[in-house]
Amino acid sequence: MSESVPRPGVDVPDHRGRTGLDRTGLDLARNPQVRVTDVELLAAGWHVLRRTTLEYRGPSGEWETQQRETYDRGNGATVLLYDPERRTVLLTRQFRYPVYVNDHPDGMLIETAAGLLDDDDPTTAIRREAAEETGVEVGDLEHVWDVYMSPGSVTERIHFFAAPYDGSSRSGDRGGLEEEGEHIELLEPGIDEALAMIRDGRIQDAKTIMLLQWSVLEGPFARKD
Repeated sequence: MSESVPRPGVDVPDHRGRTGLDRTGLDLARNPQVRVTDVELLAAGWHVLRRTTLEYRGPSGEWETQQRETYDRGNGATVLLYDPERRTVLLTRQFRYPVYVNDHPDGMLIETAAGLLDDDDPTTAIRREAAEETGVEVGDLEHVWDVYMSPGSVTERIHFFAAPYDGSSRSGDRGGLEEEGEHIELLEPGIDEALAMIRDGRIQDAKTIMLLQWSVLEGPFARKD
């Protein structure tokens, strides 16, 4: 009988040193209507794709077998940087291939500063990402929401923040880490212009739209009656 070949990410470490990637979810017991029975590792590149088999008890009380594929890229954080005196926001524009291949005109997406947590807590991660992408050292952070952005297939939860910055002292119009292939242009529209950019389609990024609309409904640019 031939021995089974060790599987990276399962039996032996993958290129990121991970094992046991096929066991995620097997111990879940928070919902008595759900029983996870099997997890198959489909791909483990930088992020992880799994096919999970589960039993779900529907409204009739009958158990049915379902399969779900999940893409696990870790969790992330984003921050709306705003200048309350000048009524401006600081946004980034960079090339995003996934939107380019899905009908965006040029792939140059306008966004709030954001990034993956990696091994950091959300506040540490977003301070790091804001500094790398915009050059702004974030002071006081306001936590806005924690949101699942694409719950049908992607496990990622994004932590939303807002923070003031002093636009009058900002220098430079580019950010990002070139060694990581980041070539980021910085934009500083007024809040009214930013909202117009949502309406005419120049801003199409969900997290950015959510934070800009929050800023005028409940945040720093909300009307004080």
